[in-house]
Amino acid sequence: MSFRLNAVPLLSRSTVDRAEAVRLDPGALREGWGKARLLRVDARGRVRFAETGVVFDTAISLGEEPDPSAIFLGVADEVHLWAVRDPSLEGELRDLRSLGAVDDFTADLLATAYALLNWHDKAGFHGVDGTTTTPSRGGWSRLSADGVEEFPRIDPAVICLIHDGADRVLLARQQAWPERMFSLLAGFVEAGESLEHCVEREVREEVGVDVREIEYLGSQPWPFPRSLMVGFAAVGDPEQELVFADGEIAEAHWFTRDEVRAALHAGDWAAAQRSESRLLVPGSISIARTIIESWVG
Repeated sequence: MSFRLNAVPLLSRSTVDRAEAVRLDPGALREGWGKARLLRVDARGRVRFAETGVVFDTAISLGEEPDPSAIFLGVADEVHLWAVRDPSLEGELRDLRSLGAVDDFTADLLATAYALLNWHDKAGFHGVDGTTTTPSRGGWSRLSADGVEEFPRIDPAVICLIHDGADRVLLARQQAWPERMFSLLAGFVEAGESLEHCVEREVREEVGVDVREIEYLGSQPWPFPRSLMVGFAAVGDPEQELVFADGEIAEAHWFTRDEVRAALHAGDWAAAQRSESRLLVPGSISIARTIIESWVG
């Protein structure tokens, strides 16, 4: 039984013009700085939040010209958007995962800001000779003293819904997760490995199930800190013994479509205190939720 995603995953709904031509033009960056909006992000990925949404500052609060530590995120309504790390940020602070229902613009902006700022936090020195690197292209790359350019690192990972071809789906709980909180199986792609082979390997390592009919569904940036989640569906045999070989999974069960539908109706992991369901599934920010909803539908 094949299915498609019933919606574009939340963090994949790009709404901001990334304006590559602008980021390559220092003059254009300076020209737009005076009216630009600045997003301040603390060390835990939190931003200031108000009833009207995410709070922006004026870019010139950092200085009269683009600050080397600031990241150019793009252009919206002809206004430049920037982000900067601010460890001393105060006020009502919330991160992307705690915002719940969030508009596409905010999700896109925060996902991009997180990914770039997280990379810059760990990319201050060249990987070959250890020399200091400096931001360039509005924060979309870094240069070594010799002019060698490095770009943000992205770690590809697969996430897969295993079903029986009919009415049951295999969901798992990691060791670190509270009881009743289940999701899809996922794992990072290894060097020299295709995405499809990664699905086969990860599922076998984590629950001991052999899968077939692997089908691509969609993808989503997951900047915690710098992943790209590539979603799949595959068919497995519910009669095959579950074996938790690599120690990551605490338990896994085959759930019926009705059980999963009830869990979706109950809310998500945040509903743990008010729900008696034996199954709770991830929230709307994750591609896992979109995949599960699509399978149920």
